[in-house]
Amino acid sequence: MLALLLISSILLPVFGGCSILFLHLKDDAKRELLAEAVAIAASVLVWALIFMSGVFTGGLSAGAPAGEITVFSFASGFSVSFAADGMSMLFAGMISLMWPLVLLYAFAYMRKESRKNMFFGFFVMTYGITLGVAFSANLLTLYVFFEMLTLVTIPLVAHYGNHESLFAARKYAAYTIGGAALAFFAVVLTGLHGAGSSFIYGGSLSGEISLHLLRVAFLLGFFGFGTKAAVFPFYDWLPTASAAPTPVTALLHAVAVVNSGAFAVMRLTYYVVGPDILYGTRTHRACLVAAAFSLVFAGAMAVRERHFKRKLAFSTMSNLSYMLLGAMMMSSAGFKGGLMHMLFHGIIKMSLFLCAGAFMHETGKSYVYEIDGAGRKMPVTFTCYTLGALSLIGIPGFCGFLSKWQLLTAGAEEGTMYGVLGCAALITAAFLCAIYSLTVTVRAFFPVRGKDLYAGTNLKEASREMLIPIVFFTAANVALGIWGGPVTDFIGQIAGGMI
Repeated sequence: MLALLLISSILLPVFGGCSILFLHLKDDAKRELLAEAVAIAASVLVWALIFMSGVFTGGLSAGAPAGEITVFSFASGFSVSFAADGMSMLFAGMISLMWPLVLLYAFAYMRKESRKNMFFGFFVMTYGITLGVAFSANLLTLYVFFEMLTLVTIPLVAHYGNHESLFAARKYAAYTIGGAALAFFAVVLTGLHGAGSSFIYGGSLSGEISLHLLRVAFLLGFFGFGTKAAVFPFYDWLPTASAAPTPVTALLHAVAVVNSGAFAVMRLTYYVVGPDILYGTRTHRACLVAAAFSLVFAGAMAVRERHFKRKLAFSTMSNLSYMLLGAMMMSSAGFKGGLMHMLFHGIIKMSLFLCAGAFMHETGKSYVYEIDGAGRKMPVTFTCYTLGALSLIGIPGFCGFLSKWQLLTAGAEEGTMYGVLGCAALITAAFLCAIYSLTVTVRAFFPVRGKDLYAGTNLKEASREMLIPIVFFTAANVALGIWGGPVTDFIGQIAGGMI
């Protein structure tokens, strides 16, 4: 039963998206009803799997994932298999709550656009492919869906069909497919020696392999999978992809693509190679320094960026490196911080991107200097943005504080030079975050005298369909900041290898 739920949750959005593509629906209402029904049904299947697995009642334990099923096996150590353990349930649960809400937002945002069958077909299909990444039972299956995720999102990035969008799609394809080529070496090298045939907490190496070769494989995998997480120097696709429609950039930059990169690196680190083999090596140091540099570099780039969505894109790059930095601490405390930030940053950044999209949709403006005074006409949108910005900085009372505090304490507990380096990078990035995120709030609510661009205009809040997801993610941000204990405890069990 659990295996059926698992496979169905992946296949339903894939076939649902294909049906939207090939039915050529001309009626908006029918198309939207079909897309939302498929997304909700898939989310129900995901949560049915989560509850029936016993994860909340102690029925799921490490090494015994729920619903494990092998679809195809073609060589020793290489098979396409699916299973649900604690980490996959965290990622899948996060996706399943966000997707139907972003679809609702997309209906209003894309109402006056063309080629909507193609847009919503690939949009829904991407949901199923992302669930495939989440429920992969081994590194090969994760790699297959990781590549498929690139292919189904390229048409979304290129949706507008203008020069900017097509250029963004080409760059996105070049970077992510190139990164996947590096990751392929890691898949083959580990698979040939027994590692990666199944995800086992602490590492799944079972055959003889040179440790030097294994560390080289990990380095290739870190930067290969990390390309989707925009690790330096493979980051330039992310701000460029802001040319896509806002519902797409929200998913690209907050949930599906970028988090799949961080998710894959965490799987490789803790479930394939194992921290014991990596800790203290040159490979470990190189990856840790790359993550620390990326988060500070991206924060600095966000400060200087003037385009609203590209500023948020650099912010995403910085915060993805928080997750990678947590993973590279090679400790359960660091791993917990990385997983917490994967969830909480997704909620925060979803809210921020949707707020940016609402402003851009209502005004036709795209740059930060064009925001002056907009908060007085769109108070709900920019209040939600401000609450998200405060959380992203790490102000207590919001969920962003919990994950950043966990990462900071994990670095301090290391008691090594690299722990100190991580803490310094985190504090510097938080300072930069305060500058680039609150600049928008100040301009929106407190424009320079005589430069309120929207005084006397008819600018108003976006439609209810767009505001509902914005308010929901803002409420989740605050609620998890105040009552996030059960969620952080659950993540702690994952990071400790208990589920």
